[in-house]
Amino acid sequence: MTEGTQVYAMPGTRFFDLMPAEGGEPYRIFLSIPAGEPPAEGWPLLVTTDGNATFPFAVASLVTQAPYPTGTNVGWGVVAAIGYPSDDPYNAMRRAWDLGPPPVKSYPPYFEGGPPVLIGGTGELLDLIEHELLPKLAAMVRLDPARRSLFGHSFGGLFTLFSLFERPGLFKNWIAASPTIYWEGSEILNNEARRPDAPGNAPFLHLSAGEYEGDELAPFQYRNEDAETRLEKRKTERTISLAREMAVRLNGTADGIRTEFEIFPGETHMSVLGPAVNRAVNIAFAVGK
Repeated sequence: MTEGTQVYAMPGTRFFDLMPAEGGEPYRIFLSIPAGEPPAEGWPLLVTTDGNATFPFAVASLVTQAPYPTGTNVGWGVVAAIGYPSDDPYNAMRRAWDLGPPPVKSYPPYFEGGPPVLIGGTGELLDLIEHELLPKLAAMVRLDPARRSLFGHSFGGLFTLFSLFERPGLFKNWIAASPTIYWEGSEILNNEARRPDAPGNAPFLHLSAGEYEGDELAPFQYRNEDAETRLEKRKTERTISLAREMAVRLNGTADGIRTEFEIFPGETHMSVLGPAVNRAVNIAFAVGK
């Protein structure tokens, strides 16, 4: 560290480690709670996956907008980001298991000599959110159970869709950015088809993607050696078209889901994270909602 510098922490934030009741490795929960007394009904809550990566975006977005609600339409609320005990933005192995829906499957290692990559643990993470995380948060601060939102990006977006189709009453707003709907032959569409009704809940689903997640690469990507490989992969991923089709298909269906689809101009699959988290904050903490 350079002489005279200090480690910086985001003011008003904290974290705690949550050990699953069923055993296994702990989760690190990054937490931002507004100062002052909560409203009578409690604070709205935004839960995000990939917490190590998404929490800084969410807090920065919230604290720069909530003080000016008439100019931003954003009020104060609680952010709880589900991450891992690490300084890295992503834990590739754990997120594959936590965010990749069933069936349980094994994939080749990320690197030679590494462990196989497992997916299929979304139900376990969803149980942890419902039965352990939400009650713990409610014991720490007064929350409005009618104003809970869940955000995820990429595999996290797929987890968001899985959770909506499994337990539509758990959150009011479901925000899925660049969801990997194509994964495992679009298995998530089977979850969609057999989803239960959510009487009285009228969930809202916001689907989105970056402009350069469709048939075209970002201009700089055409200069890369893997440009042709990326273009070929897009034919399978179809991130924009599959998300848009789902939004159209689900909007106003009998179970009351309302949907919205958005494209973020100029963004790629990874650069879209910042704008997408900002939109989640806009939705979760909208004034008067």
